[in-house]
Amino acid sequence: MVGTVDTGGTGTAGTAPSAWAPLRAKSFRMLWIAQLSSNVGTWMQTVGAQWMLVHQPNATTLTSAVQAASLLPVLFLSLPAGVLADVLDRRTLLITLSGVMAALCGALSALTAGGLTTPTVLIALTFLVGCGQALMGPGWQAIQPELVPRAQIPAAAALGSLNVNLARAVGPAIAGLVVAATGPDVVFGVNAASFLGVIAALTLWRRPRQRVTAPERLRPALASGTRYVRHAPGVRRLLLRSALFVVPASALWGLLPVVSSARLGLGSSGYGLMLGALGLGAIAGAVTIKRVRTRLGRNTLLAVSTVAFAVGTAACATVREPVVVAVTLVVAGVGWLYALSTLNLTLQLALPGWVRARGLALYLMVFLGGQGVGTLLWGVLAGAAGTATTLLVSTGLLLASAATLLTWPLHALTGTLDRDIVAPWPDPALDLEPAAADGPVLVEVTYRVEESAAGAFQEAMASVAASRRRTGATAWSLYRDPAGESWVEVFQVASWGEHLRQHGERLTGYDADLLARARTLAGAEPTVRHLIPPVRTEA
Repeated sequence: MVGTVDTGGTGTAGTAPSAWAPLRAKSFRMLWIAQLSSNVGTWMQTVGAQWMLVHQPNATTLTSAVQAASLLPVLFLSLPAGVLADVLDRRTLLITLSGVMAALCGALSALTAGGLTTPTVLIALTFLVGCGQALMGPGWQAIQPELVPRAQIPAAAALGSLNVNLARAVGPAIAGLVVAATGPDVVFGVNAASFLGVIAALTLWRRPRQRVTAPERLRPALASGTRYVRHAPGVRRLLLRSALFVVPASALWGLLPVVSSARLGLGSSGYGLMLGALGLGAIAGAVTIKRVRTRLGRNTLLAVSTVAFAVGTAACATVREPVVVAVTLVVAGVGWLYALSTLNLTLQLALPGWVRARGLALYLMVFLGGQGVGTLLWGVLAGAAGTATTLLVSTGLLLASAATLLTWPLHALTGTLDRDIVAPWPDPALDLEPAAADGPVLVEVTYRVEESAAGAFQEAMASVAASRRRTGATAWSLYRDPAGESWVEVFQVASWGEHLRQHGERLTGYDADLLARARTLAGAEPTVRHLIPPVRTEA
Protein backbone atom coordinates (compact mmCIF):
# COMPACT_ATOMS: atom_id res chain seq x y z
CA MET A 1 0.00 0.00 0.00
CA VAL A 2 1.19 3.50 -0.73
CA GLY A 3 -0.19 6.54 1.08
CA THR A 4 -1.64 4.42 3.88
CA VAL A 5 -2.82 7.36 6.01
CA ASP A 6 -5.88 9.30 4.93
CA THR A 7 -5.34 12.96 4.06
CA GLY A 8 -8.81 14.38 3.62
CA GLY A 9 -9.64 17.99 3.03
CA THR A 10 -9.24 20.39 5.89
CA GLY A 11 -7.89 23.32 3.99
CA THR A 12 -7.68 26.92 4.87
CA ALA A 13 -10.43 29.42 4.53
CA GLY A 14 -11.13 31.19 1.31
CA THR A 15 -12.29 30.27 -2.15
CA ALA A 16 -11.23 26.67 -2.72
CA PRO A 17 -10.51 25.18 -6.13
CA SER A 18 -12.75 22.42 -7.48
CA ALA A 19 -12.59 19.18 -5.50
CA TRP A 20 -11.56 17.39 -8.72
CA ALA A 21 -9.05 19.99 -9.96
CA PRO A 22 -5.90 17.96 -9.07
CA LEU A 23 -7.04 15.10 -11.35
CA ARG A 24 -6.64 17.44 -14.33
CA ALA A 25 -2.87 17.24 -13.77
CA LYS A 26 -1.52 14.23 -15.65
CA SER A 27 1.10 13.31 -13.04
CA PHE A 28 -1.33 13.50 -10.14
CA ARG A 29 -3.97 11.50 -12.03
CA MET A 30 -1.48 8.79 -13.04
CA LEU A 31 -0.08 8.36 -9.53
CA TRP A 32 -3.57 8.52 -8.01
CA ILE A 33 -4.72 5.58 -10.15
CA ALA A 34 -1.57 3.62 -9.33
CA GLN A 35 -2.10 4.33 -5.64
CA LEU A 36 -5.69 3.10 -5.86
CA SER A 37 -4.65 -0.21 -7.38
CA SER A 38 -1.96 -0.67 -4.73
CA ASN A 39 -4.34 0.21 -1.89
CA VAL A 40 -6.94 -2.26 -3.18
CA GLY A 41 -4.25 -4.94 -3.33
CA THR A 42 -3.10 -4.23 0.22
CA TRP A 43 -6.62 -4.41 1.64
CA MET A 44 -7.12 -7.69 -0.19
CA GLN A 45 -3.92 -9.01 1.37
CA THR A 46 -5.04 -7.85 4.83
CA VAL A 47 -8.25 -9.88 4.56
CA GLY A 48 -6.42 -12.92 3.23
CA ALA A 49 -3.77 -12.83 5.95
CA GLN A 50 -6.17 -12.35 8.84
CA TRP A 51 -8.64 -14.93 7.56
CA MET A 52 -5.88 -17.56 7.39
CA LEU A 53 -5.59 -17.24 11.17
CA VAL A 54 -9.13 -16.59 12.33
CA HIS A 55 -9.83 -20.29 13.03
CA GLN A 56 -6.48 -20.93 14.71
CA PRO A 57 -6.17 -21.37 18.50
CA ASN A 58 -5.57 -17.95 20.12
CA ALA A 59 -7.16 -16.30 17.08
CA THR A 60 -7.56 -12.94 18.83
CA THR A 61 -3.83 -12.74 19.53
CA LEU A 62 -2.76 -14.03 16.11
CA THR A 63 -5.02 -11.79 14.02
CA SER A 64 -3.93 -8.79 16.08
CA ALA A 65 -0.31 -9.87 15.66
CA VAL A 66 -0.65 -9.85 11.86
CA GLN A 67 -1.85 -6.24 11.87
CA ALA A 68 0.76 -5.28 14.46
CA ALA A 69 3.50 -6.88 12.33
CA SER A 70 2.52 -4.67 9.40
CA LEU A 71 2.50 -1.48 11.50
CA LEU A 72 5.22 -1.81 14.15
CA PRO A 73 8.13 -1.28 11.69
CA VAL A 74 6.99 2.35 11.49
CA LEU A 75 8.26 2.86 15.04
CA PHE A 76 11.91 2.33 14.13
CA LEU A 77 12.00 2.88 10.35
CA SER A 78 9.71 5.85 9.71
CA LEU A 79 12.06 8.58 10.92
CA PRO A 80 15.11 7.23 9.02
CA ALA A 81 12.80 6.88 6.02
CA GLY A 82 11.80 10.53 6.38
CA VAL A 83 15.46 11.54 6.44
CA LEU A 84 16.14 9.50 3.29
CA ALA A 85 13.14 11.04 1.55
CA ASP A 86 14.38 14.56 2.38
CA VAL A 87 18.02 14.02 1.37
CA LEU A 88 17.70 11.55 -1.56
CA ASP A 89 15.70 11.67 -4.78
CA ARG A 90 12.19 10.65 -3.66
CA ARG A 91 11.17 9.24 -7.03
CA THR A 92 14.12 6.85 -7.23
CA LEU A 93 13.66 5.82 -3.61
CA LEU A 94 9.98 4.99 -4.14
CA ILE A 95 10.64 2.99 -7.32
CA THR A 96 13.26 0.88 -5.55
CA LEU A 97 11.07 0.20 -2.54
CA SER A 98 8.07 -0.67 -4.72
CA GLY A 99 10.18 -3.33 -6.44
CA VAL A 100 11.18 -4.83 -3.10
CA MET A 101 7.54 -4.86 -1.97
CA ALA A 102 6.43 -6.63 -5.15
CA ALA A 103 9.06 -9.32 -4.57
CA LEU A 104 8.02 -9.86 -0.93
CA CYS A 105 4.32 -10.14 -1.75
CA GLY A 106 5.13 -12.48 -4.65
CA ALA A 107 7.11 -14.71 -2.28
CA LEU A 108 4.20 -14.80 0.16
CA SER A 109 1.85 -15.82 -2.66
CA ALA A 110 4.17 -18.61 -3.82
CA LEU A 111 4.71 -19.99 -0.32
CA THR A 112 0.98 -19.94 0.40
CA ALA A 113 0.18 -21.72 -2.86
CA GLY A 114 2.71 -24.41 -1.86
CA GLY A 115 1.15 -24.85 1.57
CA LEU A 116 4.26 -23.55 3.33
CA THR A 117 2.80 -20.46 5.01
CA THR A 118 2.55 -21.24 8.73
CA PRO A 119 1.39 -18.53 11.17
CA THR A 120 5.05 -17.79 11.92
CA VAL A 121 5.95 -17.46 8.24
CA LEU A 122 2.89 -15.28 7.61
CA ILE A 123 3.69 -12.90 10.47
CA ALA A 124 7.39 -12.76 9.49
CA LEU A 125 6.67 -11.89 5.85
CA THR A 126 3.96 -9.45 6.91
CA PHE A 127 6.58 -7.77 9.11
CA LEU A 128 8.98 -7.46 6.15
CA VAL A 129 6.21 -6.01 3.98
CA GLY A 130 5.47 -3.61 6.86
CA CYS A 131 9.12 -2.54 6.80
CA GLY A 132 8.74 -1.67 3.12
CA GLN A 133 5.57 0.29 3.82
CA ALA A 134 7.28 2.16 6.66
CA LEU A 135 10.15 3.13 4.35
CA MET A 136 7.78 4.24 1.57
CA GLY A 137 5.28 6.19 3.66
CA PRO A 138 7.11 9.49 4.33
CA GLY A 139 8.43 9.76 0.78
CA TRP A 140 5.04 9.08 -0.78
CA GLN A 141 3.27 11.62 1.38
CA ALA A 142 6.02 14.20 0.85
CA ILE A 143 5.66 14.12 -2.96
CA GLN A 144 1.98 15.05 -2.86
CA PRO A 145 2.61 18.84 -2.58
CA GLU A 146 5.00 18.51 -5.56
CA LEU A 147 2.15 17.35 -7.79
CA VAL A 148 -0.25 20.30 -7.36
CA PRO A 149 -0.09 24.02 -6.46
CA ARG A 150 -0.44 24.86 -2.76
CA ALA A 151 -3.99 26.14 -3.32
CA GLN A 152 -4.98 22.66 -4.51
CA ILE A 153 -3.38 20.76 -1.60
CA PRO A 154 -6.67 20.45 0.35
CA ALA A 155 -8.43 19.11 -2.75
CA ALA A 156 -5.54 16.76 -3.49
CA ALA A 157 -5.56 15.56 0.09
CA ALA A 158 -9.31 14.91 -0.06
CA LEU A 159 -8.79 12.87 -3.23
CA GLY A 160 -6.01 10.98 -1.49
CA SER A 161 -8.39 10.19 1.33
CA LEU A 162 -11.07 9.13 -1.14
CA ASN A 163 -8.49 6.86 -2.77
CA VAL A 164 -7.58 5.07 0.47
CA ASN A 165 -11.18 4.65 1.56
CA LEU A 166 -12.50 3.61 -1.84
CA ALA A 167 -9.87 0.86 -1.67
CA ARG A 168 -10.97 0.05 1.88
CA ALA A 169 -14.58 -0.32 0.71
CA VAL A 170 -13.83 -2.34 -2.43
CA GLY A 171 -10.69 -4.33 -1.56
CA PRO A 172 -12.02 -6.34 1.42
CA ALA A 173 -15.27 -7.23 -0.36
CA ILE A 174 -13.37 -8.49 -3.43
CA ALA A 175 -10.88 -10.32 -1.22
CA GLY A 176 -13.63 -12.07 0.74
CA LEU A 177 -15.09 -13.45 -2.49
CA VAL A 178 -11.68 -14.41 -3.91
CA VAL A 179 -10.56 -16.14 -0.70
CA ALA A 180 -13.81 -18.10 -0.55
CA ALA A 181 -13.55 -19.12 -4.24
CA THR A 182 -9.79 -19.78 -4.57
CA GLY A 183 -7.59 -19.07 -1.57
CA PRO A 184 -5.46 -16.38 0.05
CA ASP A 185 -2.51 -17.08 -2.26
CA VAL A 186 -4.38 -15.38 -5.12
CA VAL A 187 -4.99 -12.15 -3.19
CA PHE A 188 -1.31 -12.08 -2.17
CA GLY A 189 -0.40 -12.37 -5.86
CA VAL A 190 -2.78 -9.55 -6.80
CA ASN A 191 -1.08 -7.30 -4.22
CA ALA A 192 2.35 -8.13 -5.67
CA ALA A 193 1.15 -7.18 -9.15
CA SER A 194 -0.32 -3.89 -7.89
CA PHE A 195 3.17 -2.63 -7.01
CA LEU A 196 4.23 -3.04 -10.63
CA GLY A 197 1.63 -0.41 -11.52
CA VAL A 198 3.14 1.93 -8.94
CA ILE A 199 6.60 1.40 -10.46
CA ALA A 200 5.27 2.19 -13.94
CA ALA A 201 3.55 5.39 -12.77
CA LEU A 202 6.61 6.62 -10.89
CA THR A 203 8.85 5.83 -13.88
CA LEU A 204 6.62 7.90 -16.18
CA TRP A 205 6.38 10.80 -13.71
CA ARG A 206 8.59 13.69 -14.72
CA ARG A 207 9.41 15.23 -11.38
CA PRO A 208 9.90 19.02 -11.48
CA ARG A 209 13.56 20.01 -11.47
CA GLN A 210 14.74 20.44 -7.91
CA ARG A 211 17.19 23.08 -6.77
CA VAL A 212 20.59 21.41 -6.66
CA THR A 213 22.22 21.79 -3.27
CA ALA A 214 24.65 19.67 -1.37
CA PRO A 215 22.55 16.98 0.34
CA GLU A 216 22.43 16.93 4.10
CA ARG A 217 24.31 14.14 5.78
CA LEU A 218 22.02 11.56 7.36
CA ARG A 219 22.89 12.07 11.01
CA PRO A 220 22.63 15.90 10.99
CA ALA A 221 19.45 15.60 8.93
CA LEU A 222 17.94 13.31 11.56
CA ALA A 223 18.91 15.77 14.31
CA SER A 224 17.54 18.79 12.45
CA GLY A 225 14.22 17.07 11.77
CA THR A 226 13.61 16.08 15.39
CA ARG A 227 14.80 19.53 16.56
CA TYR A 228 12.28 21.21 14.27
CA VAL A 229 9.37 19.24 15.70
CA ARG A 230 10.59 19.76 19.27
CA HIS A 231 10.35 23.54 18.78
CA ALA A 232 7.09 23.58 16.79
CA PRO A 233 4.25 23.58 19.37
CA GLY A 234 1.52 23.14 16.76
CA VAL A 235 3.17 20.03 15.35
CA ARG A 236 3.72 18.57 18.81
CA ARG A 237 0.04 19.04 19.63
CA LEU A 238 -0.94 17.29 16.39
CA LEU A 239 1.20 14.30 17.35
CA LEU A 240 -0.40 14.17 20.79
CA ARG A 241 -3.92 14.26 19.35
CA SER A 242 -2.98 11.51 16.89
CA ALA A 243 -1.82 9.21 19.69
CA LEU A 244 -4.87 9.91 21.86
CA PHE A 245 -7.15 8.89 18.98
CA VAL A 246 -5.41 5.98 17.32
CA VAL A 247 -4.35 3.88 20.33
CA PRO A 248 -7.91 3.22 21.55
CA ALA A 249 -9.28 3.16 17.99
CA SER A 250 -6.87 0.37 17.01
CA ALA A 251 -8.89 -2.16 19.03
CA LEU A 252 -11.67 -2.22 16.44
CA TRP A 253 -9.29 -2.75 13.52
CA GLY A 254 -7.40 -5.54 15.28
CA LEU A 255 -10.42 -7.44 16.63
CA LEU A 256 -12.92 -7.04 13.76
CA PRO A 257 -11.97 -10.44 12.19
CA VAL A 258 -12.79 -12.18 15.48
CA VAL A 259 -16.00 -10.15 15.91
CA SER A 260 -17.09 -11.12 12.38
CA SER A 261 -16.33 -14.82 12.88
CA ALA A 262 -17.05 -15.58 16.55
CA ARG A 263 -19.72 -13.00 17.47
CA LEU A 264 -21.53 -12.50 14.16
CA GLY A 265 -20.99 -15.96 12.63
CA LEU A 266 -19.79 -14.60 9.28
CA GLY A 267 -17.39 -16.13 6.77
CA SER A 268 -14.56 -14.44 4.89
CA SER A 269 -16.93 -12.64 2.54
CA GLY A 270 -18.92 -11.35 5.54
CA TYR A 271 -15.73 -10.05 7.14
CA GLY A 272 -14.89 -8.32 3.87
CA LEU A 273 -18.30 -6.65 3.93
CA MET A 274 -17.73 -5.42 7.50
CA LEU A 275 -14.44 -3.84 6.46
CA GLY A 276 -16.23 -2.51 3.41
CA ALA A 277 -18.79 -0.82 5.67
CA LEU A 278 -15.96 1.07 7.36
CA GLY A 279 -14.64 2.04 3.96
CA LEU A 280 -18.07 3.09 2.74
CA GLY A 281 -18.43 5.36 5.77
CA ALA A 282 -15.03 6.87 5.06
CA ILE A 283 -16.07 7.60 1.47
CA ALA A 284 -19.19 9.31 2.78
CA GLY A 285 -16.94 11.29 5.11
CA ALA A 286 -14.70 12.35 2.23
CA VAL A 287 -17.74 13.59 0.29
CA THR A 288 -19.25 15.53 3.21
CA ILE A 289 -16.22 16.80 5.13
CA LYS A 290 -16.01 20.12 3.27
CA ARG A 291 -19.55 21.09 4.28
CA VAL A 292 -19.15 19.78 7.82
CA ARG A 293 -15.84 21.59 8.25
CA THR A 294 -17.41 24.95 7.41
CA ARG A 295 -19.89 24.49 10.26
CA LEU A 296 -17.60 23.00 12.88
CA GLY A 297 -14.14 24.04 14.01
CA ARG A 298 -11.30 21.54 13.80
CA ASN A 299 -11.48 20.67 17.48
CA THR A 300 -15.23 20.12 17.46
CA LEU A 301 -14.83 18.02 14.32
CA LEU A 302 -12.20 15.88 16.06
CA ALA A 303 -14.48 15.39 19.06
CA VAL A 304 -17.44 14.36 16.90
CA SER A 305 -15.19 12.04 14.89
CA THR A 306 -13.90 10.29 17.99
CA VAL A 307 -17.41 9.78 19.40
CA ALA A 308 -18.58 8.38 16.04
CA PHE A 309 -15.77 5.82 16.06
CA ALA A 310 -16.64 4.96 19.67
CA VAL A 311 -20.22 4.20 18.56
CA GLY A 312 -19.01 1.61 16.06
CA THR A 313 -16.65 0.08 18.59
CA ALA A 314 -19.40 -0.22 21.22
CA ALA A 315 -21.76 -1.85 18.70
CA CYS A 316 -19.19 -4.53 17.89
CA ALA A 317 -19.01 -5.31 21.61
CA THR A 318 -22.74 -5.43 22.34
CA VAL A 319 -24.72 -6.18 19.14
CA ARG A 320 -24.98 -9.57 17.40
CA GLU A 321 -27.10 -8.53 14.41
CA PRO A 322 -24.76 -8.15 11.39
CA VAL A 323 -26.89 -5.53 9.63
CA VAL A 324 -26.98 -3.28 12.71
CA VAL A 325 -23.24 -3.67 13.24
CA ALA A 326 -22.59 -2.84 9.58
CA VAL A 327 -24.64 0.37 9.86
CA THR A 328 -22.70 1.49 12.95
CA LEU A 329 -19.44 0.67 11.18
CA VAL A 330 -20.45 3.08 8.43
CA VAL A 331 -20.79 5.74 11.15
CA ALA A 332 -17.38 4.73 12.53
CA GLY A 333 -15.89 5.01 9.04
CA VAL A 334 -17.13 8.58 8.77
CA GLY A 335 -15.50 9.37 12.11
CA TRP A 336 -12.24 7.72 11.06
CA LEU A 337 -12.08 9.82 7.90
CA TYR A 338 -12.91 13.08 9.65
CA ALA A 339 -10.30 12.53 12.37
CA LEU A 340 -7.45 11.40 10.13
CA SER A 341 -8.21 14.03 7.51
CA THR A 342 -8.10 16.82 10.06
CA LEU A 343 -4.84 15.63 11.60
CA ASN A 344 -2.95 14.73 8.46
CA LEU A 345 -3.74 17.67 6.22
CA THR A 346 -3.20 20.18 9.03
CA LEU A 347 0.27 18.69 9.43
CA GLN A 348 0.91 18.81 5.66
CA LEU A 349 0.18 22.54 5.69
CA ALA A 350 2.14 23.16 8.89
CA LEU A 351 5.48 21.75 7.67
CA PRO A 352 7.90 23.61 5.37
CA GLY A 353 9.23 21.69 2.40
CA TRP A 354 12.76 21.19 3.71
CA VAL A 355 11.58 19.10 6.66
CA ARG A 356 8.23 17.82 5.38
CA ALA A 357 9.18 14.16 4.99
CA ARG A 358 10.84 14.07 8.41
CA GLY A 359 7.85 15.70 10.08
CA LEU A 360 5.46 13.32 8.34
CA ALA A 361 7.70 10.43 9.36
CA LEU A 362 7.29 11.37 13.02
CA TYR A 363 3.54 11.57 12.47
CA LEU A 364 3.54 8.10 10.89
CA MET A 365 5.60 6.82 13.81
CA VAL A 366 2.98 8.07 16.22
CA PHE A 367 -0.09 7.14 14.19
CA LEU A 368 0.80 3.83 12.54
CA GLY A 369 3.20 2.85 15.30
CA GLY A 370 0.54 3.64 17.89
CA GLN A 371 -1.94 1.59 15.89
CA GLY A 372 0.49 -1.32 15.76
CA VAL A 373 1.31 -1.27 19.47
CA GLY A 374 -2.34 -0.72 20.34
CA THR A 375 -3.50 -3.58 18.13
CA LEU A 376 -1.04 -5.96 19.78
CA LEU A 377 -2.01 -4.90 23.31
CA TRP A 378 -5.73 -5.09 22.55
CA GLY A 379 -5.27 -8.58 21.13
CA VAL A 380 -3.50 -9.76 24.29
CA LEU A 381 -6.19 -8.17 26.48
CA ALA A 382 -8.95 -9.79 24.40
CA GLY A 383 -7.31 -13.19 24.85
CA ALA A 384 -7.42 -12.70 28.64
CA ALA A 385 -10.64 -10.73 29.22
CA GLY A 386 -12.71 -11.43 26.12
CA THR A 387 -13.41 -9.52 22.93
CA ALA A 388 -16.54 -7.71 24.16
CA THR A 389 -14.92 -6.45 27.35
CA THR A 390 -11.86 -5.26 25.45
CA LEU A 391 -13.95 -3.33 22.93
CA LEU A 392 -15.91 -1.67 25.76
CA VAL A 393 -12.65 -0.56 27.40
CA SER A 394 -11.60 0.89 24.02
CA THR A 395 -14.94 2.70 23.77
CA GLY A 396 -14.42 4.33 27.16
CA LEU A 397 -10.93 5.50 26.21
CA LEU A 398 -12.21 6.97 22.94
CA LEU A 399 -14.81 9.00 24.83
CA ALA A 400 -12.12 10.14 27.26
CA SER A 401 -9.94 11.14 24.29
CA ALA A 402 -12.74 13.34 22.94
CA ALA A 403 -13.07 15.00 26.36
CA THR A 404 -9.34 15.89 26.45
CA LEU A 405 -9.88 18.28 23.53
CA LEU A 406 -11.09 20.77 26.13
CA THR A 407 -7.60 20.71 27.68
CA TRP A 408 -5.36 19.94 24.70
CA PRO A 409 -7.00 21.35 21.54
CA LEU A 410 -5.25 21.85 18.24
CA HIS A 411 -3.63 25.29 18.14
CA ALA A 412 -5.71 27.77 16.19
CA LEU A 413 -2.97 28.93 13.76
CA THR A 414 -1.49 25.50 12.98
CA GLY A 415 -1.56 24.91 9.23
CA THR A 416 -2.39 28.53 8.38
CA LEU A 417 1.08 30.14 8.63
CA ASP A 418 3.34 31.04 5.69
CA ARG A 419 5.67 28.05 5.16
CA ASP A 420 7.19 29.13 1.84
CA ILE A 421 10.99 29.25 1.96
CA VAL A 422 12.51 32.75 1.79
CA ALA A 423 16.04 34.09 2.03
CA PRO A 424 15.86 37.54 3.68
CA TRP A 425 19.37 37.45 5.16
CA PRO A 426 22.32 38.70 3.12
CA ASP A 427 25.18 36.24 2.69
CA PRO A 428 27.77 36.66 5.44
CA ALA A 429 30.54 39.09 4.47
CA LEU A 430 33.72 37.25 5.47
CA ASP A 431 37.42 37.55 4.75
CA LEU A 432 37.92 33.84 5.45
CA GLU A 433 35.35 31.37 4.10
CA PRO A 434 34.97 28.45 6.53
CA ALA A 435 34.53 24.89 5.31
CA ALA A 436 31.04 23.41 5.56
CA ALA A 437 32.11 21.04 8.35
CA ASP A 438 33.75 23.77 10.46
CA GLY A 439 32.02 24.42 13.72
CA PRO A 440 30.34 24.85 15.98
CA VAL A 441 29.48 28.35 14.79
CA LEU A 442 28.61 31.07 17.29
CA VAL A 443 26.49 33.91 15.89
CA GLU A 444 26.16 37.21 17.74
CA VAL A 445 23.47 39.71 16.69
CA THR A 446 23.61 43.10 18.46
CA TYR A 447 20.51 45.31 18.57
CA ARG A 448 20.02 48.84 19.91
CA VAL A 449 16.63 49.06 21.62
CA GLU A 450 15.17 52.08 23.38
CA GLU A 451 14.01 51.46 26.93
CA SER A 452 10.40 52.18 26.00
CA ALA A 453 10.44 49.24 23.56
CA ALA A 454 12.46 46.84 25.75
CA GLY A 455 9.49 44.79 26.99
CA ALA A 456 7.98 44.33 23.54
CA PHE A 457 11.41 43.49 22.11
CA GLN A 458 12.07 40.81 24.72
CA GLU A 459 8.68 39.25 24.00
CA ALA A 460 9.34 39.29 20.25
CA MET A 461 12.74 37.66 20.76
CA ALA A 462 11.12 34.71 22.55
CA SER A 463 9.44 33.83 19.23
CA VAL A 464 12.72 34.42 17.38
CA ALA A 465 14.39 31.93 19.74
CA ALA A 466 11.95 29.18 18.70
CA SER A 467 12.53 30.07 15.04
CA ARG A 468 16.32 29.89 15.38
CA ARG A 469 16.05 26.48 17.03
CA ARG A 470 13.63 25.15 14.41
CA THR A 471 16.01 26.13 11.62
CA GLY A 472 19.23 24.80 13.15
CA ALA A 473 20.35 26.48 16.37
CA THR A 474 21.41 24.04 19.09
CA ALA A 475 21.55 26.76 21.77
CA TRP A 476 20.17 30.30 22.09
CA SER A 477 20.48 33.12 24.62
CA LEU A 478 19.63 36.82 24.90
CA TYR A 479 21.69 39.36 26.89
CA ARG A 480 21.41 43.08 27.51
CA ASP A 481 23.98 45.68 28.41
CA PRO A 482 22.90 47.28 31.73
CA ALA A 483 24.99 50.35 30.89
CA GLY A 484 23.25 51.16 27.62
CA GLU A 485 20.64 50.17 25.04
CA SER A 486 22.49 47.19 23.55
CA TRP A 487 20.88 43.75 23.41
CA VAL A 488 22.91 40.77 22.18
CA GLU A 489 21.34 37.64 20.75
CA VAL A 490 23.72 34.66 20.79
CA PHE A 491 22.98 31.32 19.16
CA GLN A 492 25.08 28.32 18.23
CA VAL A 493 24.81 26.13 15.14
CA ALA A 494 26.53 22.77 14.77
CA SER A 495 28.51 23.67 11.62
CA TRP A 496 29.04 26.37 9.03
CA GLY A 497 27.11 24.30 6.50
CA GLU A 498 24.13 24.15 8.86
CA HIS A 499 24.25 27.94 9.30
CA LEU A 500 24.27 28.46 5.53
CA ARG A 501 21.17 26.26 5.34
CA GLN A 502 19.57 28.67 7.79
CA HIS A 503 20.34 31.49 5.36
CA GLY A 504 18.99 29.98 2.15
CA GLU A 505 17.04 26.75 2.67
CA ARG A 506 15.13 26.69 5.96
CA LEU A 507 13.72 30.12 6.77
CA THR A 508 9.99 30.40 6.03
CA GLY A 509 7.88 33.48 5.48
CA TYR A 510 6.53 33.12 9.01
CA ASP A 511 10.08 32.98 10.44
CA ALA A 512 11.02 36.08 8.44
CA ASP A 513 8.00 37.92 9.86
CA LEU A 514 9.10 37.06 13.42
CA LEU A 515 12.57 38.45 12.73
CA ALA A 516 11.17 41.56 11.04
CA ARG A 517 8.97 42.31 14.06
CA ALA A 518 11.94 42.13 16.42
CA ARG A 519 14.12 44.28 14.14
CA THR A 520 11.37 46.87 13.80
CA LEU A 521 11.53 47.39 17.56
CA ALA A 522 15.28 48.07 17.35
CA GLY A 523 16.43 51.57 16.54
CA ALA A 524 18.80 50.57 13.75
CA GLU A 525 19.83 47.59 11.67
CA PRO A 526 21.57 45.06 13.97
CA THR A 527 25.21 44.10 13.56
CA VAL A 528 26.18 40.44 13.14
CA ARG A 529 29.36 38.54 14.05
CA HIS A 530 30.17 34.94 13.15
CA LEU A 531 32.66 33.11 15.38
CA ILE A 532 34.20 29.74 14.59
CA PRO A 533 36.86 27.69 16.42
CA PRO A 534 40.41 28.57 15.36
CA VAL A 535 42.24 26.20 13.05
CA ARG A 536 44.57 24.00 15.05
CA THR A 537 48.22 24.37 14.19
CA GLU A 538 50.93 21.78 14.64
CA ALA A 539 53.23 22.41 17.59
